[in-house]
Amino acid sequence: MLLSKRPLRSLMAVAIAMAALPAMAQQSPYTKTVFIGDSLTDAGYFRPLLPAAVRPVTGQSTTNPGWTYAQFVADYYGTNASAHGNGQNGDNYAIGGARVGVDSSLTLAPGTPAVPVYSLKTQTAQYLAANGGKADANALYTVFGGANDLFAIQAGAPLVSTLTNAVTDQVGIVATLKGAGAQYVVVPTIPDVGLTPGARAGGAAGMAAGTALAKAYNDALFAGLKAAGLQVIPVDTFHVLQEIVANPGQYGFVNVTSPACTTASSLTCSPLAYVTPSAATTYVFADGVHPTAATHEMLGQYTLSILEAPRNQQILTHSAQTVGRSRADQVSWHLGGRPADGLSWWGNLRGDMQRYAHADLYDGMAPAGLFGVDWARDGMVLGGFAGYGRMDADFGKNKGDFTQSDTSLGLFAGWYGERAWVNAQLSYSWLDYDVTRKLQLGPATRIHEGSPEGSNLTAALNAGYEFGTEGGFRHGPVAAVIWQKVKLDGYTESNPSATALGYADQDADSTVGRIGWQARFDGGSVKPYVQVTYDHEFEDSRQASAWLQSMPEVGMYKVPGLEFDKNYATAVLGARVSMWGLNSNVGISTTTLQKRARDATLFASFSGSF
Repeated sequence: MLLSKRPLRSLMAVAIAMAALPAMAQQSPYTKTVFIGDSLTDAGYFRPLLPAAVRPVTGQSTTNPGWTYAQFVADYYGTNASAHGNGQNGDNYAIGGARVGVDSSLTLAPGTPAVPVYSLKTQTAQYLAANGGKADANALYTVFGGANDLFAIQAGAPLVSTLTNAVTDQVGIVATLKGAGAQYVVVPTIPDVGLTPGARAGGAAGMAAGTALAKAYNDALFAGLKAAGLQVIPVDTFHVLQEIVANPGQYGFVNVTSPACTTASSLTCSPLAYVTPSAATTYVFADGVHPTAATHEMLGQYTLSILEAPRNQQILTHSAQTVGRSRADQVSWHLGGRPADGLSWWGNLRGDMQRYAHADLYDGMAPAGLFGVDWARDGMVLGGFAGYGRMDADFGKNKGDFTQSDTSLGLFAGWYGERAWVNAQLSYSWLDYDVTRKLQLGPATRIHEGSPEGSNLTAALNAGYEFGTEGGFRHGPVAAVIWQKVKLDGYTESNPSATALGYADQDADSTVGRIGWQARFDGGSVKPYVQVTYDHEFEDSRQASAWLQSMPEVGMYKVPGLEFDKNYATAVLGARVSMWGLNSNVGISTTTLQKRARDATLFASFSGSF
């Protein structure tokens, strides 16, 4: 008998070791970030041409050495946002002063050669030429321009032709990138230039003219993109800047009307040129037209919220699938062998824990319960069950939280022989969510809420075979397949504003296949067991989508979906005990060998005869 325990102890040791393996952090959904644009995006194109003494703290059109929004976005994804050109080889092709389709030049200092200022159209051609004419399908592209074309109009260029040509060129740039293979192209609106200190210098008329020009360009641009059938990721800087300027104190600003820098251009603005020591964080604008680093940080946070919020919505369907698999396991495992003939009842209590990317994406706890009734005869079993559970979870990095409740009804059938067994189940769950999404804009926290409903249709088939002797050590292969179709209703978030989103209906399929080995010791009052399986998800990940409430005419945009592990292992440790006339089953199930996730369930089941 001692010899018969050794395989069980070995399997337990393997299961414990596997459960202790760490999960790895979340990976970036993008291979690189490529920026096409003007001074609002420029990460230092002119820096190598400036005097050596000031290069470390100047060279960008903001309160240097602060970042532009592009650098905040790239930093989040761990990609390269350094400048391209003038001996630099980064993925940020943007150049201060660039127009959309017209190349020009700039003389930085009297007596020095003019520096080429390549248009967004030429920047795009440069990127494609450097990459064999192909656009990386898994990269994130940003095409942000048009402001300098508006300034050209204000300087006397023909309004209609200048605006029309710039819009046509920008639509063409997006079409070129898409045609070369790009999937994810961010297109921000031009900010409300009527709010800038430069526009304010022209009085109410100057401000109104700047606002009207920016709105006309934005309307024409997104109408042109839609007419061309080009799906982009919109970023509504026009309205978000209006919202910040309308309530500056909420965002930590004390000045929205004058520049933070004493230099004529923020390109050479260092901390020595700030109007006050805190100007970089308390002023909205660095010079007559460019934002400070604090404003850029908020634009970066806003851009990231648009990119990440649809991905976080996929957590809702994924968590429902994870709970659904745990529920299916408890239904399958509630019988430990061939049941006695007649009617019996069973109940189950469990606690599900989900944790993704060390909780940077989300983590939560879900207590749940099941109750069922079985009728058995000659090893055949038919039954039904009902259940309820509630999950309270947090999105990582203070991005909000959600609760998920599920109410389930299902049917169960099985056959249990002396060595082989098979069971099947079918269940339907009603899902209810309360979702809170938090967005940080500097010191301000915006909150958007929603309460979508959904459903989960689950079907599962489990089977196994045992070797060994009755009343001793028994072991054998197990296999299972769990199929789920989770549906989540679309909804619009509360607090309508530039940061509020809407979501379409979601359909998320999951088909997990399992194969592994189980072992149990069938002697004594306590009957321990262990099961280890290799699990594989057969369904592919899907893109995530949303739409901006402030720009509903643009329609849905898409971003890469969350990549959940397709291959992992599940270890189960438990024991069956008979006491007080009841049969009980207690244990723990945990996933392991995952790169990004860890799911675990503590469970206790009880059963008896009527």
